[in-house]
Amino acid sequence: MDNNQENQRGRNSNNGLEEKDRKTKRRIRLLWISFCTSMVLFILLVMGINYGIFGYMPSIAELENPQNALSSEVYGSDGVLLGRYYVKDRSNSKYTEISSNITNALKAAEDVRFEEHSGIDPIATAALPFYALIHKRRGSSTLTQQLAKNLFPRNKEHWYLLPIMKLKEWVLAVKLERNLTKNEIITLYLNTVPYGDNIYGIRNASLTFYNKAPDKVSVDEAAVLVGMLKLNSVYNPRTHPERSKGRRNIVLDQMYKYNFINQAQLDSLKAKNTPLDYHKTDHNEGLAPYFRMIVEQQVKAACKDLKKADGTPLNIYKDGLKIYTTIDTRMQRYAEEAMQEHLTDLQRMFMNQPGYKDGTIWEKNLAIQKILANSIKATERYNALLKQNMSEEKAQAEMRKPVKMKVFAWNKARYKDTVMSPVDSIKYTKTFLQSGFMAMDPFTGEVKAWVGGIDHNFFQYDHVNQNTKRQVGSTIKPLLYTYAINAGFSPCGNVSTMAQEFPTMDKPYDADFEKPWGEQVPMKYALAQSINNSALYVLKQVGIDSFVAFGKKCGITGNLEPFPSVALGVSDISLYEMMGAYSMFPAGGMNSQPFFLSKIEDKNGMLIKNYAPVQKEVVNSTTAYKMITMMRDVVDHGTGARLRFKYNISADVAGKTGTTSNQADGWFIGYCPQLLAGSWVGCDDRDFRFQRESLGQGASVALPIWAYFMKRVYADKSLNIDPNKRFAIPEGFVDCTASDTTKKK
Repeated sequence: MDNNQENQRGRNSNNGLEEKDRKTKRRIRLLWISFCTSMVLFILLVMGINYGIFGYMPSIAELENPQNALSSEVYGSDGVLLGRYYVKDRSNSKYTEISSNITNALKAAEDVRFEEHSGIDPIATAALPFYALIHKRRGSSTLTQQLAKNLFPRNKEHWYLLPIMKLKEWVLAVKLERNLTKNEIITLYLNTVPYGDNIYGIRNASLTFYNKAPDKVSVDEAAVLVGMLKLNSVYNPRTHPERSKGRRNIVLDQMYKYNFINQAQLDSLKAKNTPLDYHKTDHNEGLAPYFRMIVEQQVKAACKDLKKADGTPLNIYKDGLKIYTTIDTRMQRYAEEAMQEHLTDLQRMFMNQPGYKDGTIWEKNLAIQKILANSIKATERYNALLKQNMSEEKAQAEMRKPVKMKVFAWNKARYKDTVMSPVDSIKYTKTFLQSGFMAMDPFTGEVKAWVGGIDHNFFQYDHVNQNTKRQVGSTIKPLLYTYAINAGFSPCGNVSTMAQEFPTMDKPYDADFEKPWGEQVPMKYALAQSINNSALYVLKQVGIDSFVAFGKKCGITGNLEPFPSVALGVSDISLYEMMGAYSMFPAGGMNSQPFFLSKIEDKNGMLIKNYAPVQKEVVNSTTAYKMITMMRDVVDHGTGARLRFKYNISADVAGKTGTTSNQADGWFIGYCPQLLAGSWVGCDDRDFRFQRESLGQGASVALPIWAYFMKRVYADKSLNIDPNKRFAIPEGFVDCTASDTTKKK
């Protein structure tokens, strides 16, 4: 009985073992089935991701040439970067243009096994759960995966698809590794990542923060730039220098850990500061902001006719154009400095006038009161108040309440923080003298300097470009005398200084208010002293319509009205046009229209548009030289003589001053044998002006800018503008007289 029970128990035990074995085998089989099924599903998932079933997957061509928005760059003629136009401030560099300090810092800080893996780092990925267990945050993404994420960002709204997105980045990383070299991947990464201050790409970052190309970046500078990639707003060295330094030191530690630097280098670099040389170029800051604005307008217009390979127009903000201009950055800097030097003192004199200093001009002058009333109604603040259903009376009262604001000031910072009412800020702004200055090569028309105003942050109206027109005053007279000489008049011939009769006028036109000039003077003396009645006399001889036609021939597109006053410069003409017209004097009779764009290239350096001078002969070289001798007398003995006695310019120069009614506009346009430059000064509203002619005439307000500019130009030998060079005398030229004709006859 006992044996039977024992045998039965043995059989039951064997059956139990067999059953357990069957269950084990079944579990293993199910595990393998599950594993294989999972692998198949995973492979199918990966294939689905690769073929775009789970969302857009870029092609190989797109991976090799990602279409990130590239900022366009504008350069001066000397190769200096003037600025950029962008949606995102980004530009590309080649691998050979990036210092190994940067690539080494990046590998040490972000992906030390970058050269070993194929897009996914299995060691870092496998170690991730262990770091999670010890509550230590650590990323497993390789540089290639981060690049994939940067090129094709995740859709944050679909957070529940994060695993799919992560797999997608893995697939993209592998595809990048298969189709690009390691150098291409790390270059593409550095070109696309965002740094602080809305800067994209290593080239822009190194230029902005250290004012140097990426191949010149030192080890500690590289550590700062790479350190910023962790959190670019937190570790921005401009806004958070201490945090940035701490992060820099962490990157340096990593570089030491992985043998990119030695112990001595580490200790030395961590002990020092990494000073910034910050040069963020935007639309208002930096060199030539007014000029960059006009370039932007011109290139945008040109882009409408310039097509990409797919037939769509080029975009100045996204397509990485290289825009080359004629501006010489040295001359541009001298022009901006000259304007600042003169206007700082001139503004002080202007505000010391009666009515301006005590503010009574706003109470006694009806025209100025009207300007103020219209200016208030044109402000955004006033109109915003009205949109809030506020009555005009209450809105006006609100506009007179003091608030904190930042306003322009002639100080080092070019602004000051103050408290004043919006109405007072309008008054403050309206009384600033504005200015325009331009310099060009008269032989080619290449614009060398362009200063459209006193400060682009606060006053963005450009006073140089062709659409900004002001009365030109006596600067029109050289064109009139040129036409007369070309018609047979002689610089030494006498002209009347008396009031002139015209058929359209019921009494003689006396534009000199009976100044005692005498009855007749030599023409060259009349120009040197800017005698208005003599200009009217010459106009009467040559014919009003004929002179207007000649002005158009010289390139003036402004409205030259066919009235006697056209000889006195009452027409509104831009400085840009006047410069083109004056180019015929130093260029021997050839008119060169100003131009400032040299060429435009695409992001690959291929030429897509070229620009060339536009020139034509207006008068012969003899006529042009006769005008030079007459305009030289303006500087030697006439209205521009302070160039000699006050500013000590002894070089061979010629030019003409101009002043309009009640000193609303002051002009001086002058030239030497190699360079032509012109300046204008006045308030935007013509009712604000100097009250005394001696203070507000062109010789006082505009000529000094020209003088300060030329003194700087002559002093810079690298510009090759020779102060000893003389105007070329045409072959066979005979002066009309050897006597001194600068005195009255």
